[in-house]
Amino acid sequence: MEAARFLTGQFLLATPGMADPRFSHAAIAICAHDENGAVGIGIGATINGLGLHDVLEQFEIAPGSSPDAPIHFGGPVETRRGFVLHSCDWSGQDTIEVAGRWALSGTVDILRAIAGGTGPSRWSVALGYAGWGAGQLDGELQGPGWIHVPADPSLIFDTPAEERWVRAYESAGVDPRLLTNSTGTA
Repeated sequence: MEAARFLTGQFLLATPGMADPRFSHAAIAICAHDENGAVGIGIGATINGLGLHDVLEQFEIAPGSSPDAPIHFGGPVETRRGFVLHSCDWSGQDTIEVAGRWALSGTVDILRAIAGGTGPSRWSVALGYAGWGAGQLDGELQGPGWIHVPADPSLIFDTPAEERWVRAYESAGVDPRLLTNSTGTA
């Protein structure tokens, strides 16, 4: 089980055999994983009809010149709570650097900075997160539902959400078209 531990800064990808439909074709940026559990932000799906300007309006923040980027479905936990994955060139009061690859912030100060043109150079906003208790993700990695692959921040910031799952598999040398949603028996 040790080999599956400590995936901070990697991508977790749902396999076609994933039983939980909330995670079908999920691509999750793992932001913390240790003996206490794991936290990740979904980057593979956006929330239809919701953009950054809608979120800024809820906080009474003028959007300035910020693009009306789509908001991602970060995961099924605390779906009304916002998170921003971003480049490491900005830091706020709650920013956590993730393995030197990207950073995670979850307070309104980053939204103000993005709208004001003083935020990170690259960012992606999500509502909700994926969370696992102590040992839970390690156990799930023993089954057919998940695979983890090395993270490339360009998948978060430069790749359209609907292409991230496929491209993350391809970055690991796997052609996802050849995956099956069932396992064999011996």
